[in-house]
Amino acid sequence: MRHVTKDNITDVFMGYFGSDTDPRLKEILKSLVTHLHAFARETNLTHDEWRKGIEFLEWAGNISDEERHEFVLLSDVLGLSSLVDMLHSSPEGTSSSVLGPFHITGAPPLPIGGDLRKDFTEQVLLAEGRVLDPDGNPIEGAELDIWQTAPNGMYSSQDPDQDTYSFHGIQTTDKDGRYAFTSVKPISYTVPGDGPVGEILRASGRHPWRPSHLHYIVKAPGFRPLVTEIFPDDDPYLDEDTVFGVRDDLVMTYIEKPAGSFPAEGFELSGKVDGPYLLASFDLTLVPKGT
Repeated sequence: MRHVTKDNITDVFMGYFGSDTDPRLKEILKSLVTHLHAFARETNLTHDEWRKGIEFLEWAGNISDEERHEFVLLSDVLGLSSLVDMLHSSPEGTSSSVLGPFHITGAPPLPIGGDLRKDFTEQVLLAEGRVLDPDGNPIEGAELDIWQTAPNGMYSSQDPDQDTYSFHGIQTTDKDGRYAFTSVKPISYTVPGDGPVGEILRASGRHPWRPSHLHYIVKAPGFRPLVTEIFPDDDPYLDEDTVFGVRDDLVMTYIEKPAGSFPAEGFELSGKVDGPYLLASFDLTLVPKGT
């Protein structure tokens, strides 16, 4: 096509696909380019703005490494990550929520009743619940990949003073579908602001705060994997999470338990908790594959 114009360039692009192009790839690229071209025409995008956008993407690539995934963070703050989650969440199960850019693989085993708090001295949090199917039956052998921030608001991958797998663990549910561990209360924190995502948040007048939460990836044979987070109902950023991760069914309540009431057995910290502690009870529902 020699006569390409601003009005026909999208159609010209569509005509360049080969006959053996994967149909799903063709569908996605056609839609992407249609919206991209429409965006440029609608905003009358200038050369300087186009160049700034290219520099932004290059910056995001340059600042990313094995522990920092700036493009994931960009997807998060634009709401794309949460939208994809919501498009594929089943109403029969626990809502999915954003994975975030700080998950690391290979966490060590965490037995039921195991402890993530280690040498930190903040108040103990006892987190427990069950993994269930949509009919309320327990799922034995479900694997929970658990992680959270330390009391300084940083994940271990951000903080050279923490061990690699600080506040990370893999737990397998028992015959009752139960999981249980001790930790400390996560705190609200800001997403990294020293890169391109921070620049776009500041430019648009947005704050970088996330409400405190616990992360879970839950897997079990025959069920769809679940990537989710749970949030306390008293967090000040619950209604303005900068990555749009909060869902109604992911909000729970911390219960203050009195001194002397910590379980006498079944936990790594049994017999070692003298003061009051927090209890977070939260069940997780998985849906069968294919539903």
